[in-house]
Amino acid sequence: MTQPIKPWRIVVTVAVAAVVITAAWFGGLFPRHRSLPPANSIMVIVPYRYAGTWVFDDAKEGLVREAFVAGVPEMIDDLVAKIPDANNGFRLYFSARPFPGDQRKLVWARGDSAGNYYRLEGAPEEGWLCPALFHYFATPPPELYIKAEPKT
Repeated sequence: MTQPIKPWRIVVTVAVAAVVITAAWFGGLFPRHRSLPPANSIMVIVPYRYAGTWVFDDAKEGLVREAFVAGVPEMIDDLVAKIPDANNGFRLYFSARPFPGDQRKLVWARGDSAGNYYRLEGAPEEGWLCPALFHYFATPPPELYIKAEPKT
């Protein structure tokens, strides 16, 4: 004849299991979702001209020839006007926070069903940033700080 399960044994078993699972989680035994960079980090991409517009690649994010559209190419044209050979690539730094040497500030204007519109501070121009933005930020930052420089 089997003995009934005692409640204290269940409590001890659950507690031991919780400790083991927690240790395994923090020990890195379970895969975690890719975390986004901290909000104060400075990221960099290398845009270049392709098929008449600005695009960029980011192998780490799985992005190939990701196009800038809807007002952003014109903003980039202005930003790189003094960078020699920018059409073949330039470094574009961006962050949700100001950083030393940042050149322009984009201010969130509004979202739509897929992307987000940003306005160049102090100017009427707006540009649309596609959902690729979410590869770098969990939510659209209220401001984006940018800097362009030669690829060299």
